[in-house]
Amino acid sequence: MEFVMLLAVLLCLLAGMVILRSYTRRAHAQATIYHVGDPAVAHRALIGNADEFLNRPAASFPTSLATWRHGERNDNIATVSYGPQWRVLRCNLTAEILSRLGSLAPLHEEAAQALVADLSARCGGGGDVAVREPITKAVFTLATRLCFGDIVDDSQRHAIGRVIRDSIVTAGKLSPGFDGSMLSKLANWRGFRRIYAVLKRQTKLYLPLIAARSQSQSQLCGGIVHPYVDSLLDLRVPEDNGDASGPGRPLRDGELVGLVFEFLGAATGSTAACLEWTLAHLIDQPETLDKLRVEIDEEADAGGILSSKSLRGGMPYLNAVVLECLRMHPPAPVGLDAKRWTDPDKFRPERFLAGGEAEDIGPAPGPKEIRMMPFGAGHRHCPGVNMGMLHIKCFLAALVHNFDWALSAEDCSSGVDMTEQDGFIKIMKKPLSARVTRRT
Repeated sequence: MEFVMLLAVLLCLLAGMVILRSYTRRAHAQATIYHVGDPAVAHRALIGNADEFLNRPAASFPTSLATWRHGERNDNIATVSYGPQWRVLRCNLTAEILSRLGSLAPLHEEAAQALVADLSARCGGGGDVAVREPITKAVFTLATRLCFGDIVDDSQRHAIGRVIRDSIVTAGKLSPGFDGSMLSKLANWRGFRRIYAVLKRQTKLYLPLIAARSQSQSQLCGGIVHPYVDSLLDLRVPEDNGDASGPGRPLRDGELVGLVFEFLGAATGSTAACLEWTLAHLIDQPETLDKLRVEIDEEADAGGILSSKSLRGGMPYLNAVVLECLRMHPPAPVGLDAKRWTDPDKFRPERFLAGGEAEDIGPAPGPKEIRMMPFGAGHRHCPGVNMGMLHIKCFLAALVHNFDWALSAEDCSSGVDMTEQDGFIKIMKKPLSARVTRRT
């Protein structure tokens, strides 16, 4: 009996070795990954030697979740190798969505008004409110409308939002050395299994919506613009061999799923997190809140809605408040370097105003140095930086104009808990609860 059990174990080990050898023959060689924390080194790499850092490591999940075939890289804009396909994908996003920010003002106004109505119902005559849920709901509703149009119902929106949150949290729990190699996957097998399960859920959610959108492409989002998915369905990318001279091929299902996830995740997670962090700092520093409110009240209409022109070009203190929040809670702590910032751990928006130490610093690094990079740097920086800033300012202006904000009963003695939770984005470990009162 013992001999039989030993033989079974040996056969299992042998089968595992055969499978591992077969997989590693198909897999791409893993490049060495370096983690850079010094701003000067980051500047030399991403800007001074930008051409050397145009590509991304091979996709960590090479199996197509839509078709279950090996060998297909279902890339999005962030992961695709630099070349014809990257240019096609990025140009499509810029032309179809990012270059039309001015025409999206009605959608921003509807989203801000919906957030104000939701928060008003939650706070009643003035009470403690957990603000993460209504903020995330408002931001995500706007993102899904821009992506799918008006075909997503509340239950679908809730399911998509949950799977995106699960993706971000699960990926953030992988060890820092995770690089997608077989050895790394074995070392992180529990986390990898959870990620794979989340990615399967994404595919089941997105593909029916994409198919439904393909049947209703004539319907504009809010009667204004075509949703992002419409442009992806019409798009043609270079063949897999890199030939860009022909008519190209349509995107595969797995690629569509990846691009939708990228759009929704990028447009939601960082925006909602920045809004929650900003409110936390404003509650913690009432004098900063009062100063911001004066500027917003002078520019906003009766509903607290700012014009597209004001959001994009004016409002220096609103811009400074948002930049200071992005500096203090970035994915990588480049903006907290004490050698380059005075009192880097203090929330002080005035540093970004005229005459301040960072008056020339914006959300994207300039050519001379990197002092903060909340949206990345170099040729592969986040293309949605302007849209992200616009969304944050729009929602923040409505929240500050329409409500009074104060410490919750729980936080009155200790203050706001600013502890961070690590992940792809830094979120508040303890979700913000605040005393919210509708202004009259």
